[in-house]
Amino acid sequence: MSDAEAMPEWEKRFRAPRVSLPDWAEDAPDRSLFTSNATGTYELYAWDRVSGEQRQVTDRANGTTDGRLSPDGAWIWWFDDKDGDEFGVWRRQPFDGGPDEPATPGLDPSYPAGLALGRDGRTSVVGRSTDEDGTTIHVVLQGEAPHEIYRHRESAGVGDLSYDGTLIAVEHTEHGDAMHSALRVLALDGTTVAELDDTRGGAEELGLEVLGFAPVAGDTRLLIGHQRRGRWEPLVWDVASGEQTELSVGLPGDVNAEWFPDGGSLLIAHSHEARSELFRYDLASAALERIPTPAGTVSGASARPDGSAEYLWSSAAQPPAVRSTSGGVVLDPPGMRSPGSVPVEDVWVEGPGGRIHALVQKPAGAEGPLPTVFDIHGGPTWHDSDAFAAAPAAWVDHGYAVVRVNYRGSTGYGRAWTDALKHRVGLIELEDIAAVRDWAVSCGLADPERLVLTGGSWGGYLTLLGLGTQPDAWALGIAAVPVADYVTAYHDEMEALKAMDRTLLGGTPEEVPERYEASSPLTYVDQVKAPVYISAGVNDPRCPIRQVDNYVRRLEARAAVHEVYRYDAGHGSLVVDERIKQVRLELEFAERHLGKQEV
Repeated sequence: MSDAEAMPEWEKRFRAPRVSLPDWAEDAPDRSLFTSNATGTYELYAWDRVSGEQRQVTDRANGTTDGRLSPDGAWIWWFDDKDGDEFGVWRRQPFDGGPDEPATPGLDPSYPAGLALGRDGRTSVVGRSTDEDGTTIHVVLQGEAPHEIYRHRESAGVGDLSYDGTLIAVEHTEHGDAMHSALRVLALDGTTVAELDDTRGGAEELGLEVLGFAPVAGDTRLLIGHQRRGRWEPLVWDVASGEQTELSVGLPGDVNAEWFPDGGSLLIAHSHEARSELFRYDLASAALERIPTPAGTVSGASARPDGSAEYLWSSAAQPPAVRSTSGGVVLDPPGMRSPGSVPVEDVWVEGPGGRIHALVQKPAGAEGPLPTVFDIHGGPTWHDSDAFAAAPAAWVDHGYAVVRVNYRGSTGYGRAWTDALKHRVGLIELEDIAAVRDWAVSCGLADPERLVLTGGSWGGYLTLLGLGTQPDAWALGIAAVPVADYVTAYHDEMEALKAMDRTLLGGTPEEVPERYEASSPLTYVDQVKAPVYISAGVNDPRCPIRQVDNYVRRLEARAAVHEVYRYDAGHGSLVVDERIKQVRLELEFAERHLGKQEV
C-alpha cells in the first residue's frame, strides 16, 4: 500500500494540491498569476496560458500569497514580510523569471494598505500603514523617489488606479468608523478630484467600497459598492460629472460586481444565505442574465476579454475547482485528488436578535445525540457558507457533528445584522451561538455532555469568551490564534485593528474600560471549567502572543486543565505540514478528554 493510500481521508484533504482563482494581466491576458500549495507551502506561480508553462515565483519558509501582475504582464509584484508578521516591503520579479528586486525603493517596511499598478510600466500607487504614521499613500515612479500624496491617522487604503493612470480611488475612515469607509478620488499629485461619503453618524453610518475603474481609455466611471438599502449593492459613479447610477438588480442578499473588459457590462456575484451565484448585467439595457453555476459557493470570479468568466467554486461536499463559463475546468492542480465530504444542512433558529442561520454536517447515517463541534468563524465580518472546508470535514470523519453559526456580526444577511456588534462585542455573538446550541441539544442532534467550542482568530476569541461566560455549556474549548486579553491585544496589534476595536467598542481601553473588561476573555478566565487548548503564532500581528501568554498564566495559576501550542508563524500558517500538525493536535486533545468517537 502506498503512503497516499494509507493516509487518512482528513489528511488527504489538506495535502491535495489546491490552486487559487488566477489573476491575469489586463493588457496581456494570457499571462496569469495564482497561488498553490503544490510544494506543501502556499506560494505564487506564473502561468503562460499560450505555452501552458507554469513556474513557481516565490519560495519562502512561511509561504507567500500576496502578489500582483503588472497590467502589461511584464512584472510580478509580491509582498515580502518577515515570518508571517505582515510587516514588510514589495518586491518584483520578471514574469519569465529572474532575480527579485525592490519594487519601491525609498519606502520603509510597513503593513500593506493597497497597491495599484499603472499601464505605463513605471507608475505604482502604494498604500502603507504603521503604528507611528497611520496610513500613508505614495506615488512611485520607477527610478524616482516616492512621492507622498496622502496621510492620516485613521485607516485608509488604495482602491484602484484609472485606466489612463491619472486618478486614484482611495477608501478612508477619517470620520473614525473603521467598519464604514468613505471614498476620495485623487490626482497623482494628491489633489482631490471627487469625494463620496455615505456616513451619517451613529447607527446610520453606511459603508462604501471601491470595486474598480472602468477598463476603458478616457473613462471616468468608478464602480463601487454601497449599503444604502441595507445590503451591499453596486453603483456606477462618474467621478468627473458626479453622476451616480444605482443598479437595482432585484436580488436578495449581497451583490458584488466587477467590469467586463468591454466596459459595457458587469459580472455580478450574488451571495445569499450561505450560497452564491453569478450573473451578467448589461448596463445599457439593465438586463440581468444568470450564468449557470452549480449549487454551492463561488469564492471568486473574473471576467475575461473573450466574454467568458472564470470562477473558483466548491461546496461542502465537493472540493474547489477553477471553472469557466466556456466549459470545463480551467486550472487543474497536479497530484493527489482531495476526497469529498458530506453536504451541509441548513438550520434556522430564532434568536434574541432575529433568525440565525447555521450550517450542520454530521457523519453519513449517524443518529444523535452526537458529540458536536461548534466551529465558529473568524472575522467577525465574514460568514460560513456551503463551501469546501477541510477542518470541519476532519471532525466529521472522526464521528462528530459540526455546527457553524452565522451569528450577528456575520456578513451576507444585511447591514443591520453585520453592524449589530457594537459595544457588547463578543457577548452578542455568544447569545446567538447559545440559541443554536440549545436547538441542537433539544432536537436530539447534540449530546449536551460532549459539546466542543472551537474557532480561529475571532472564532478563537469567542471560544475563550464562551468558556468563561458559559462555563457549564461546554465540555471542551479549542482556540486558535485568539484574542485572549482584549486590552493587551489592543495595545500590541496592528494599527488597522486598533481602529476596528475603537469602532466596535466605542473608544480605546482608556476611554471605555468597562466595555473592554466586559468583552475580554481574561475577565472570566477564573470561571473556565472545561479543558482548554490554545494554539498561537509567535509573530502574529493580529492576535499578538503577549496577550495569549497573559491568559495562559492565569490558567496556570489555578492549575486549570489546558495545553498550549506555539508555532513560528503569524496569524495562521501557509505550510501544509504545520496545518496538519495543528489539526491532529486538536483532534488528539478532544479524544483525550471526550474519548474516541465511533464512526
